[in-house]
Amino acid sequence: MAVKRWKLTIEYRGTDYCGWQRQEDGLPTIQQSIEDAIYKFCQKNITTTVAGRTDAGVHATGQVLHMDLDYGDRPLTGFELLKAINAHVRPQPISVIDAEVVADDFNARFDAINKLYRYRILQRPAFPAIEQGLVWHVKKKLDVNAMQEGAKYLLGKHDFTTFRDSQCQAKSPVRTLARLEISAREYDISGGREIIMEAEAQSFLHHQIRNFIGTLALVGEGKWQPEDVKTALEKRDRTAAGPTAPSDGLYLVRVDY
Repeated sequence: MAVKRWKLTIEYRGTDYCGWQRQEDGLPTIQQSIEDAIYKFCQKNITTTVAGRTDAGVHATGQVLHMDLDYGDRPLTGFELLKAINAHVRPQPISVIDAEVVADDFNARFDAINKLYRYRILQRPAFPAIEQGLVWHVKKKLDVNAMQEGAKYLLGKHDFTTFRDSQCQAKSPVRTLARLEISAREYDISGGREIIMEAEAQSFLHHQIRNFIGTLALVGEGKWQPEDVKTALEKRDRTAAGPTAPSDGLYLVRVDY
């Protein structure tokens, strides 16, 4: 046998999928689509291990997985594997963008030292015609400066129970947030703005980023003061924070090892 461990970097539009993880009821997931494509390529049932299991509707531009493939003594380059999987996964909005052989003990999930997530808000009155499902559409004007001030209270090591989903399975609510930045840029020629939040940490709690955004949007609307974010954090109570923002605007951008 010539088993090799492969590291794949993939991108996908998660709008029409029930998240990453394969579902017993057969609902469409990214994992099932990828593994089905691998089977069509080499007729082997292979289980992939992913860096982070994204939720329903969440997108990725730099998701990472590993898998073990026995391709015998036949030569197989990363480009050939990438091309083969992509040929079988089409026309789904999923694409392998890189493939490489890694050490046998590499683990896409446990070896990750940093993850970058991005959340996109489209702020304008008009509904998004082109990027429906790819941004959170907010009609009200948001004060980005106030959101930036509120975000500062979330940096560093904290008990993030306030921003943790009730169904979160993590053993501890303590996480260290290395970076949380909010910026804005012109989206269209009629005054629409795209507001972007980027967050980096080794790991995140379930819905943590979407709960950040839902809370900071309250600050942007003027319903909360920036200092209210600190108060909510310290209460360690999910009901003390804002609502969970939609999955539409969330992207896993990069995983570092």
